Amino acid sequence: MHFRLTWALGVGLALNLAITAAHAEDAQGDAARGKPLAYTCHGCHGIANYKNAAPTYSVPKLGGQQAAYMIAALKEYASGERVHPTMHAHAASNSEQDRADMATFFQGQNNKPNTQVVGTPPASVQVCTACHGANGFGISADYPTLAGQQEDYLEQALRDYKSGKRKNAVMAGLVSAVKEQDIPAIAAFFAKQKGLCTTDKIRDNDGTCK
Repeated sequence: MHFRLTWALGVGLALNLAITAAHAEDAQGDAARGKPLAYTCHGCHGIANYKNAAPTYSVPKLGGQQAAYMIAALKEYASGERVHPTMHAHAASNSEQDRADMATFFQGQNNKPNTQVVGTPPASVQVCTACHGANGFGISADYPTLAGQQEDYLEQALRDYKSGKRKNAVMAGLVSAVKEQDIPAIAAFFAKQKGLCTTDKIRDNDGTCK
């Protein structure tokens, strides 16, 4: 098991370096232009406790998310590689520059990582920390920030990776080693870290959303 996880993490890091180089220009966006473009996102991502329907889970927080990750996600929604009808319609209607500008705007809502880890991480979290950091801040711009993300959203994402509904070769390999009963604990740990905010809020320097 240890060899399997180490190999998967090594592959993941190698792939990430290649992806980072490929998307280096993508992350160059104009936050000022992105702010009005992102207005339509607030209808779901800016409402506290807003839920996705069928399956039901909280829509993810975007404030402070990594721009490069968001650009990649929007491209996947636009192409249909990542399946979600509402997000497909939205992402497909935007140009590559639009996506970069919106992503840069959201990232700019105080993306300073916090060094303090809240609580004691369960042993099962170790499979995540090599890429997503001990406190949920990714080691690379292409890795999403998990700190402060909606707990039920994180659970849903992990289960979708585990079932193959959500496609990512690295995540599929890593999550396959995670037991179903450990998923809630992993999601709960990252959700309580100080990090992401809903789109109508920003974080101050200690990570508190305001």
